[in-house]
Amino acid sequence: MTQEPLPLTRIPRTGLPARALVVGDPARAEAVAGRLEGAKEVSHHREYRLFTGTWRAIPVAVASHGVGAPGAILLFEELAEAGVRTLIRLGTAGAIRPGLADGELVIAEAAVRDDGVTGQLLPPEYPAVATPEAVLALQGAARAVGAPHHRGIVWTRAAFQPGLIPLTPYGEAGIAAIEMELSALLVTASLRGLTAGGLLVLDGANADDLVDEEATGGYNPHRKVVADGMGLAATVALEALRILAADEK
Repeated sequence: MTQEPLPLTRIPRTGLPARALVVGDPARAEAVAGRLEGAKEVSHHREYRLFTGTWRAIPVAVASHGVGAPGAILLFEELAEAGVRTLIRLGTAGAIRPGLADGELVIAEAAVRDDGVTGQLLPPEYPAVATPEAVLALQGAARAVGAPHHRGIVWTRAAFQPGLIPLTPYGEAGIAAIEMELSALLVTASLRGLTAGGLLVLDGANADDLVDEEATGGYNPHRKVVADGMGLAATVALEALRILAADEK
């Protein structure tokens, strides 16, 4: 008898690899899965698209979660329910800390929980922290392939467009970058005892671009420097999953 898939994302309840790479864009999930051996599409429901395959003999899942933490956390929870134990988010982010260039990588050590969903699940004092082993695996993989990278805390913010609240309260605190989903993953992982990390490609969505588009030329992530960075980051993220798998043996 065939098992009914999980209700929200429609991914299988069983049979998935223990390690997964999660991305926002369903098309990006397909592109990353194209790097795997024996890649196949397992399910596609709404923004949730899932592939499986192997990377250097390690079974891996690649799944998309869409834009924003409230929807993304549904995928993270159901992947955990399906037996996935290690998750790395691969995405894009805007630079906040000076000295970070478009196309470079940010390895998240922790995240500010301004995500619009985890505050309804836990007190705000609960931290969103990456698993140390995942941080080190990502750093080691980035060094091995010569990818320009930085480590730091990122700001997960529910709203993309600016409103009346200033976008830069964390600049002086050394926050590296801003994105929209990572803190939800890190909190989910902490609560469920999972290994989790985040790798972000800087795409130019900084506060100045969003607030003053006329002066800066506006936000445009569809540039070669970003695409090249994402290609390099996909290799780094997959290699980090392999390193984590090796460390577990």
